[in-house]
Amino acid sequence: MVIEQIPVPEPRPTDVLVRVKACGIVPNLGNVLSNWQKWFPHLPLPRLPAIFGLDPAGVIEQVGSQVHDFKPGDRVYVNPARYCGGCRACRSGNTTACRFYTFNGYFGFSEHSQTMFDDYPYGGLCEYMTAPQYSLVKLPDNLSYECAARFGYLGTGYRALRQANVGPSTTLLINGISGTLGLGAALFGLAVGARKILGTARNKELLQRVKAIAPERIEVLSLGEEHIADWASRITGGEGVDVIIDALGPGSPQSSMLEALKSLRRGGQQVNIGAVAGEVPVNLHYLMDNDQRLVGSVWFTAGQGQEMADMVESGVVDLSVFEHHAYSLEDVNIALGGIENRIGGFSNFVICP
Repeated sequence: MVIEQIPVPEPRPTDVLVRVKACGIVPNLGNVLSNWQKWFPHLPLPRLPAIFGLDPAGVIEQVGSQVHDFKPGDRVYVNPARYCGGCRACRSGNTTACRFYTFNGYFGFSEHSQTMFDDYPYGGLCEYMTAPQYSLVKLPDNLSYECAARFGYLGTGYRALRQANVGPSTTLLINGISGTLGLGAALFGLAVGARKILGTARNKELLQRVKAIAPERIEVLSLGEEHIADWASRITGGEGVDVIIDALGPGSPQSSMLEALKSLRRGGQQVNIGAVAGEVPVNLHYLMDNDQRLVGSVWFTAGQGQEMADMVESGVVDLSVFEHHAYSLEDVNIALGGIENRIGGFSNFVICP
């Protein structure tokens, strides 16, 4: 990536101008061009040159003439999800199903995504960016910009929890609990009241660090020590778990996901948020007979982001477990190289322009 000087953009009537204070670094970003066609050939990138940066947080500098609920000086997180606002899905409130759905500063989900890239060409790796007012999350004073720049991963886990109706009666298994996605799912799983959280990963030291967050409510297993289904059955008294959040990334083996699936109780569901690579062979007859569901969940809405911010404000969720590694905009390539040395999901790499 290179630094270039461009004019500060002017917000349109329903947009705001945000001065970026922190932007989260996506672990995949360093390989986005080299591995993208291999991992996600169906997801289009913006035409180059482009300003990347998925997870920005900052201060509103200017508002458009039709923006009424936000004002200059407001601290905000900018949800990068862009949608048209006029299609049937958007008008019904299901904006994630919009055929124009696109991640500003990262990638798109259809052949229509370049339209969104053109409308909002400013990703978070910059000093100033425009954003639609529908994308904004107001940040409380006790939520730092660095933590807010982690909302993409936190929100992905939170939406999956919401989709699966996780609550006080739920036993939850998080496959890949010590990773960037899995740790966020665990933190908000605790916050929404899951009575028991089971977590799997490979690194024993990281697993113990996760368990230490809530020793009475979190149980952990290092993959390979015991079959996941046997372990989960033992922990749950033979019932199996109610919900699985599969947070394993694109390079992970399918075997771990399939093994975890066998730990579901009758009527349970598994939600995938990590995109295990390749075509996964699933016994649909078994799922049908056991009334189980296997679903995908992508990202989260600004409204759900506001719920997360409100939970931080009230103290329901504690994000102090993260170790922030802040870099200047000029050092973005150094940050991309250093992220390979992150300590599981506990490390939070951000660019602070």
